[in-house]
Amino acid sequence: MNPLETLKTAIANSFRSKLRTTLTVLAIFVGAFTLTITNGLGTGISNYIESQVAAIGASNAFTITRTDTNAGLGSGPQKYDPNTRVLAAGGRPGSTQVALTQADLDKISAIPGITGVSPVTRLNTAYIQWNNQDKYQLSVSVLAGAQPQLDAGQNLDDASTVPQIILPSSYVSPLGLSDSAQAVGQDVTIGIPDATGTMRTVTATINGIEQNALLSSGGAFINKALSTALAQAQATGTTTASAPVYTTATALFAPSTAAQISDMKSQLSAAGYTAQTLDDRIGTVKTVINGIIGVLDAFAVIALIAAGFGIVNTLLMSVQERTREIGLMKAMGMGSGSVFALFSTEAAFIGLLGSLIGSGAAIALGTVVSNALARGPLSDLAGLQILSFAPGTVAVVILLVMAIAFIAGTLPAWRAARQNPIDSLRYE
Repeated sequence: MNPLETLKTAIANSFRSKLRTTLTVLAIFVGAFTLTITNGLGTGISNYIESQVAAIGASNAFTITRTDTNAGLGSGPQKYDPNTRVLAAGGRPGSTQVALTQADLDKISAIPGITGVSPVTRLNTAYIQWNNQDKYQLSVSVLAGAQPQLDAGQNLDDASTVPQIILPSSYVSPLGLSDSAQAVGQDVTIGIPDATGTMRTVTATINGIEQNALLSSGGAFINKALSTALAQAQATGTTTASAPVYTTATALFAPSTAAQISDMKSQLSAAGYTAQTLDDRIGTVKTVINGIIGVLDAFAVIALIAAGFGIVNTLLMSVQERTREIGLMKAMGMGSGSVFALFSTEAAFIGLLGSLIGSGAAIALGTVVSNALARGPLSDLAGLQILSFAPGTVAVVILLVMAIAFIAGTLPAWRAARQNPIDSLRYE
């Protein structure tokens, strides 16, 4: 019996006892449906997080601070060093945040693999105002390679000499603007107090409006030109002898392997700096999500294993009912290998049928539910499809179910293959 004939016979035999096969397929359906849904949930959330990652920073950048060498509880204060500038105190006793200076930036730039370093100045902006209307509080962040998901407009141009800003969509209506499209291109006034407490103002152009996002900070993004203008306004009134200091620095590096990134971190650590990549900052979120999806997948696999016992039961009963038929096939020259292949193919077909129906139902229902949520409760998170089904992942689910079904069918197939044809023909 060639493979095609084996497949045709196995399919026909699967439907000899329609009720028994249907119940087994339903058991497989539950496992395949659950596994497809949980994988779709993982894919949807992961895709959304990855699409939002660009909104909080570049993937090929370190966020660098000076390492706190006095972070131990009760370790006491450090001795004063006239060459060291300290920022606002940390949250632990004896802990301080040491500022970065130009010398630090030069040292970071000298690390092999670092292609550029940009200082981040702490900007204490007070308000934003459009067209002399109401003022609203504002916090800003330097672009630093971020690519926010925009509702309108374009991303910032750090090479431009025009001060540019990207505002969250929540600012559009309060500022008096009709919508995101109308906001783009408008000039706004940003207030920032200087060293003497006098309020200074800087004018910036709205370059884009950011969508509501899961990882959004709620603040505005600014380009280098606006950052420089705000820093200069904030520094007004300070002595000319004061050297500029920075809270953190963003160090870009060329696309590198994990080993190269780890080596750069080690060199920065040895030089007295703490470096974090974007993956370091959001890694915990991904780990938690992957853990939850893993637990859900485990329950689905348990359901599939239970369905596997159903396949064993179905085929064992089928072998018993077809004992004389098996004896006749072997008497006519069918080898044990062909008999084993016939029953194993039957098991795999039942697994295929159940997985196709289960995965198909999961995709259909999941798509409807995901679209409904995107238009309703999750409409504030633009671009989020809570359930997303990748063809490759669905194919893996189907193959996994078929593999479980095939393994479950080996015992009945082995029993059928080892039957003696003479004894089988005498079976009543």
